[in-house]
Formats: sequence, structure tokens, C-alpha cells
Amino acid sequence: MTDAAFEAAVAAARQGLSQGGIPIGAALARNGEIIAVGHNGRVQHADPIAHGEMAALRAAGRQQTYRDTVLYTTLAPCAMCTGAILLFKIPRVVVGEARTFPGELDVLRSRGVTVDVLDDERCVGLMERFQQDHPSLWAEDIAE
Repeated sequence: MTDAAFEAAVAAARQGLSQGGIPIGAALARNGEIIAVGHNGRVQHADPIAHGEMAALRAAGRQQTYRDTVLYTTLAPCAMCTGAILLFKIPRVVVGEARTFPGELDVLRSRGVTVDVLDDERCVGLMERFQQDHPSLWAEDIAE
């Protein structure tokens, strides 16, 4: 069973897709309470760094510390989002899936971040369909 923060990330991914964007969502939680939720908004905002994880961090606003938080994301974080996770010393990342994009999970683990990959079929399905239906937009998102 998944928890509310992960479910919020999945809902955010679906929301982003419904707005014509890329279906990646994220949520930041502390002690089981959701602090913030965000989704990839690169298309909607014409913002090249508006990835789901970045949107959740932006929505969280200033925090005294992130060392007691968990970041939930529907897709393995890219290099940019991995950098933010490391910068803010977020100790744990829960990833919906890493089949359609491997991200930088090895980098996170090598720097002491606990990474849990759920291999959630909903997340896999969202990304597989998106990548098939919008290959050029996906390539743009990951700078290929």
C-alpha cells in the first residue's frame, strides 16, 4: 500500500498531463504530512527547469531544514533534480518508477540518499503512453 504523499504525486502527474504537460508529479512530506505538491510545468509555463521535483520544492517555500523530509516523485529524478535533492540534503526519495527513465538513482545512493523504487504500474503506464505519443516533447524535457 502506498501513502498519501505518493498518491498526491501521482495525482499531480495526472493533473500536469491534463494541462498538456509532461506527466511527472512530486510531493514533499515531513513526518507523514504533505508539505507541498507539484508537477512538471515546463510546457505550461515555458520554463525549462519546472520539473515536478522542482515544482514541489518551490511550492514548499523556504524550509529551515529538509533533512527530515521525504521527496516522492513519480519518475526517477534527472540530474538537475538530483542536484537539488543533494543540495538540500533530502535523506530519502521514493520513486514511482525508473523503467522509462533511469534518472540519477546511483548518484543519489552514492551520496547517502535512501532511494525506494516502487515500480508503480500507473507511473510506468503514464510515462510509456506519454513517451509514445509525444516523443519530441519528452526528448526536450530530458535534453536529448
